[in-house]
Amino acid sequence: MNGGRTISVPAKRSTGITICLLSIHGLIRSRDLELGRDPDTGGQTKYVIDLARALARHPDVGRVKLVTRLIRDDTVGEDYAREEEALGDDGASIIRIPLGPDEYIPKEQLWDHLDSFTDNLMHWLRRQAHTPTVIHSHYADAGYVGVRLSNLLGVPLVHTGHSLGRDKRKRLLARGISREQIARSYNIDRRIDAEEEVLANADLVITSTHNEIEQQYGLYNYYDPERMVVIPPGTDLEQFKPPRANDDYPFSKQLERFLTDPDKPLILALSRADERKNLAALIEAYGESPELQNAANLLIIAGNRDDIRELDNGPQSVLTDLLLIVDAYDLYGRVALPKHHKPDEVSQIYRMVAAGGGVFINPALTEPFGLTLLEAAATGLPLVATENGGPVDIIRNCQCGELIDPLNKAEMASALLKYLDSKALWQQASANGIERVREHYSWQNHANAYVANIRDLAGRYTPLESAPPLPRTLRYRDRSVVTDLDQSLIGDDAALARLLAVLRENRKDVSFTIATGRRVDSALALMKKHGIPTPDIFITSLGTRIQYGEALTDDDVWTEHIDHDWSARRVRLALSRLPGLILQDQRQQTPFKISYYYDRDHAPTLDELNTLLRQQEITANAGLSFGQFLDVLPARASKGQALRYVAQRLEIPLEQMLVAGGSGADEDMMRGNTLAVVMHNRHHEELSPLANMDRIYFARQDYAAGILEAIEYYDFFGQCRVPDA
Repeated sequence: MNGGRTISVPAKRSTGITICLLSIHGLIRSRDLELGRDPDTGGQTKYVIDLARALARHPDVGRVKLVTRLIRDDTVGEDYAREEEALGDDGASIIRIPLGPDEYIPKEQLWDHLDSFTDNLMHWLRRQAHTPTVIHSHYADAGYVGVRLSNLLGVPLVHTGHSLGRDKRKRLLARGISREQIARSYNIDRRIDAEEEVLANADLVITSTHNEIEQQYGLYNYYDPERMVVIPPGTDLEQFKPPRANDDYPFSKQLERFLTDPDKPLILALSRADERKNLAALIEAYGESPELQNAANLLIIAGNRDDIRELDNGPQSVLTDLLLIVDAYDLYGRVALPKHHKPDEVSQIYRMVAAGGGVFINPALTEPFGLTLLEAAATGLPLVATENGGPVDIIRNCQCGELIDPLNKAEMASALLKYLDSKALWQQASANGIERVREHYSWQNHANAYVANIRDLAGRYTPLESAPPLPRTLRYRDRSVVTDLDQSLIGDDAALARLLAVLRENRKDVSFTIATGRRVDSALALMKKHGIPTPDIFITSLGTRIQYGEALTDDDVWTEHIDHDWSARRVRLALSRLPGLILQDQRQQTPFKISYYYDRDHAPTLDELNTLLRQQEITANAGLSFGQFLDVLPARASKGQALRYVAQRLEIPLEQMLVAGGSGADEDMMRGNTLAVVMHNRHHEELSPLANMDRIYFARQDYAAGILEAIEYYDFFGQCRVPDA
């Protein structure tokens, strides 16, 4: 990578576990996290930074790489354009990898760029001295990348969801938003598909609470609680600690202009300005309770703003609503809504509220975990928190507060008054929180539990071995033309002859690769019929077999790699009685490919078939070609994964591989960093959704003529790149 500033990182320890953490969206840096800047820069960004540092301090961990996206955008600052940044002196660092456009975009717009990000990250990992011992993905977008890296590298995958798409869709539907609008605004279907895929492939899912396992992951087809473990996140106990007698609180100056009686205790709520945080109900509960107004002032920290009118629609709407409610209840002098706070002032705010005998409240409609609750409790504040989600575990473990129904304003007010009116109850809750957060929620405890859980995972995997040397003629070619046979290479004999002549003329620089769903014998017979020579690289049976050169030398390392967790017998048994599926004859079957004729009028949909496999804990993927052929493969096998393995072996950059495809089985070869072409005869088939992707060219001509057109379009034998617009 070039162009970004690099900050020196600490020397790596030569031994110990190497952990690759993936957290792609949001703004991540080593200092002054911009928490609450937008919906993507919330608790997850702080979680992964603290996790990386805590794991790096563990004696069994050699190095931790926190991988995120590289952003070159003046509106967010140059910090996010640094390619590498230290996270301390213990071997942890942030690695930033290019993903899609340079500018900062929300997570819902990242999906089309994740394959390219995977290819870029894989290239970076291949240049490192140490292969990760484990990959740990955070959120669905990183899970999508993590599955592919785990399969390509042959290392275990750990996943933390943070929040889940099915749960979010359920809540959005309950608010009256249509399925169509949810799909359009949140890309929710792709998110849920990625979550199902990661649950099907992850060796371990780490959650923060038991509620998360039962209430959220329980909605998924591949729900397997035996592969899930609760390891609560930690709290920085050096930063979040009780107030001392002589502490000074400069932040209190900001409140003087809001409050008529600033000496009253404070009710503190701290979150981003998001409707789900339910801050409006909190102000209404306060406005409807004279007792609460008499007992305390209300302080709401809801992100930073200069002018509400310049905020995004969501925060703008929430903050406007809060101010209108303050006005409606005439709460001037009793409610403070400061416009700014710095990240390093948060711990001071907690201590200031605790020193004055105040209470912390999280009134969110649902809270996946509740990191602010731990911070507040560690500082000595009693808690009032939503009964929906992570706070259930926190309150149970720490015995430092009350759970409330966030829709019941009277219950909310009563719980707050319980601690504001009783000094004895306040002191007991305060003491419990200080003591038990340290007992249950320290980062050291988290790191110890984490390492104990992942220590044995690596032993279940055999990373890709070094394969035997390739034929000499292949090792010096710097690009490759890759094509399917049916509906791509074959269909126009005259154009095929011209293409083969062009490949012969450039054979010193370009390797010829065929990637087909056919078996070797079937493919060879078809090639002989059409005068197609033996390719340099032969990928057959949908990526389950790789051979090289005239001798068709098998790549046994690849065969061993894709055999991981594969059971053809279980697949056949699971699909044996389904309507609309007819097993193809034995000549079409291989040890790693089970093939059926597919009748779309009677058979389950492809999604339903993959759901069935996942529900029976079968590690496999079903795919359709030409709308009528169904194939089931090992999870590690596909044309795209086979092609990337070959690219690594031949040391050919993916950017210098021209891929011609014609069916859905070719899609993962074409996504990412390859140059791709869809021939005109396949425009309206399974690959049509790829029409707007930058590196996929939709040719005006059919069959081999379309490939020749793409060679010219990309200047494949020259600059070999997407032409300027």
